Amino acid sequence: MISQWYELKPAALLLRRKGKSLGFIEKNLGIPRSTLSGWCKNIQLSNEQRVTLLNNQLVSLPKARLAAAKWHREQKVLRISIAKQEAENVMKNIDITDDILDLSLAMLYLGEGTKSKLTSIANSDPMVLRFVLSVLKQNYKVNLNTIKCGLHLRMDQDSTECKKYWANELGLAVKQFAYISFDKRSAGRVTYDRYKGVCVLYCGSIAIQRKLIYLYNLFCDKVSQMGT
Repeated sequence: MISQWYELKPAALLLRRKGKSLGFIEKNLGIPRSTLSGWCKNIQLSNEQRVTLLNNQLVSLPKARLAAAKWHREQKVLRISIAKQEAENVMKNIDITDDILDLSLAMLYLGEGTKSKLTSIANSDPMVLRFVLSVLKQNYKVNLNTIKCGLHLRMDQDSTECKKYWANELGLAVKQFAYISFDKRSAGRVTYDRYKGVCVLYCGSIAIQRKLIYLYNLFCDKVSQMGT
């Protein structure tokens, strides 16, 4: 079977004999690289031509890397935009009821909550803990002034500064941060500025923990049985 590019073969071979790269020929004649490789495999380039091609590659490599980096950045922006739009579409279909809030808190508690005889949950992201406080106040009528807090910090962190940071982020009083612990394993290592440790919220009612644990177990069991 004759290749659809066969009429261009003489021109392609001529360019190759002149020392042009396969990429150059592909770009200018529109012939696939795989086809060119077969046509040109027996053409021997001179040492001078090989050196010229190598130098051209070295010159074009940084440009190619910049172009590739730009393409990857653009693709990342596109993927982020798609993910954001998909998330917004999901949110449009959700009515934020008390039941939804309970289930959301339960699933968060599954991953981040203490399962001992104490209702507590920890995180390094203030947004997550603001959500927890909002649900405790909305669904469980917890007086946020009764919440006790603890901080797990690295050795080089200032506890007073971190208390003020978390109190401000969560809308709580500094005096509510009664427990501070330091990770001795971090001694001698510098902590980056944005990291303010892990904050733990303690709620006195064990009944909340019991409900959350039962709720996430029931929900997980129900979902896991959907496909059976």
